[in-house]
Amino acid sequence: MSATTTKAQPDPSGPVRFDSDGGRLCVQGRLTIDAFQTLDLDAARDQATQAEVIDIAGLSHMDTAGAWFLLDLAQRTSAGAASGITGASDAQTQLIAAVGDNLPPEDAGETPPARLVDHLEKLGRRVALAGSNALEMVSFLGQVIATLGRVIRHPRQLRLTSVVHHCQEVGVQAVPIVALMAFLIGVVLAFQGSAQLRQFGAEVFVVDLIAISILRELGILLTAIIVAGRSGSAFTAAIGSMKMREEIDAMRTLGLDPVAILIVPRVLALIFMLPALGLIANVSGLIGGAIMSWIELGVSPAVFQSRLVSNTDVWHFNVGMIKAPFFALIIGIIGCYQGMKVGGDAESLGRLTSASVVMAIFMVIVADALFSIFFAIVGV
Repeated sequence: MSATTTKAQPDPSGPVRFDSDGGRLCVQGRLTIDAFQTLDLDAARDQATQAEVIDIAGLSHMDTAGAWFLLDLAQRTSAGAASGITGASDAQTQLIAAVGDNLPPEDAGETPPARLVDHLEKLGRRVALAGSNALEMVSFLGQVIATLGRVIRHPRQLRLTSVVHHCQEVGVQAVPIVALMAFLIGVVLAFQGSAQLRQFGAEVFVVDLIAISILRELGILLTAIIVAGRSGSAFTAAIGSMKMREEIDAMRTLGLDPVAILIVPRVLALIFMLPALGLIANVSGLIGGAIMSWIELGVSPAVFQSRLVSNTDVWHFNVGMIKAPFFALIIGIIGCYQGMKVGGDAESLGRLTSASVVMAIFMVIVADALFSIFFAIVGV
């Protein structure tokens, strides 16, 4: 924003000059942002402290930066306010007034240091917000379960095409990354385990280490984490984009249930495919561990298979498979819930997509810990 006077100046394009004339500080030239590169600000402020008013009749050009500097100088004069500026044209007066109205108040000093009470208040607000979100998510879970029950009673309401599509997106397309991840985990377990067990001459027990670790914990847990980052975020982004474009509101207007159309197929696809992905991860992890055990310890595949079958309880595999549907439900509910919370801007879409991934991974790990405690109590 710039204001230009119609006063005749000897050199309208000349540099800014500050001339003291008794109690008057005369400003001439072009007071724009470019002039501040060569302007001696401290000297101008010193001159302003010795003046009563600032005369800007000689200014040819002035922009918002110049208006701000004039107001700063005016505060240093004996008048101590914008009324100490004289000789301004109508345009310059309007510009100075506009800049002055947007300056921070004089009493807006530094923010006082936070006290213990402030920290406690902030903590309380966060806890209250977390509790409110937890209640909303539980309510959302109940709504999804009720809709699932209705679909089970009336199978014709199930959108089978959508379920198959999401099964392909969630399961089939995730097979390569899940298989590769589990294979490398098996390799790492065998390599690290052999380095420790070799010290005690117990290399053969690396088979038990790999089998129990992968079948019981790592296979399904890491698979769920990958699915949470890959599919959970995709659910949030897809539903959130529809929410931004008001497509979900249009569904409700047409009498369609967004939960039955958008959320139930995604949750069912996860519940169907996560156990299958967990099984693939278990097989890939065992193959990777067997190959590294053969290379590093000389445990042949036949010995590895024999010890795996004879010394590994089938319940280690069952424990991992029991966890899979619960992990799938957690990922699906959180991903869809965050998508339904997206507002009308792209910022909320990105923020809630990130929150969906973080929350889903965190809740999966919490659920895995609770399952571990439960199975330890029941002796499985």
